[in-house]
Parts: sequence; C-alpha cells; structure tokens
Amino acid sequence: MLSIRPISDLRNKFTEISRDVHGSNEPVILTRNGSADMVVMSMEAFRALEFDSEVYHKLKEAERQATETATRYTSDEVLASVNQVIARV
Repeated sequence: MLSIRPISDLRNKFTEISRDVHGSNEPVILTRNGSADMVVMSMEAFRALEFDSEVYHKLKEAERQATETATRYTSDEVLASVNQVIARV
C-alpha cells in the first residue's frame, strides 16, 4: 500500500520510516506543504528498480535493432551460441 507522510516525519520518525520501507519493500512518499517532494526506499527496492530499468532499456534497444534487420534466431540457436561462448571461457 502506498505510504504518504509529511517530510517532517523523516526527522521526527526516521526509525519508523526505515522499518516501514524495509518491512514492506515499498517506497514512502514524503510531502512538503501537501505536495509530493521526495521518495524514500530501501536499497533492496532501489536495486530492483535499477535492474528493472536496465532490462527495460535493453529490451527497447533490442526492439530498435529488430526494426533494422530481418535476421531472426531461434531459441536453440541462441542457446548454442551462448554455450559456445561459455565453453571458450
């Protein structure tokens, strides 16, 4: 569930916010004068977000490259190629 708290809680209730972000693995939105100002999240949630973003960008790049060529590979061909690289290492 989305947690929204005033930014003053960061100073006054830091331990509680830390427990919340680690316990739920969800970010806490901090507000200033009633408007969203910043987000606090655990390192685990941040790393997961970074990973998802990296995968998304790589998929977008692959999509772009796919529009530039008609060459396609089967999953067996890709797996064989990966296995060859692994065997060389």
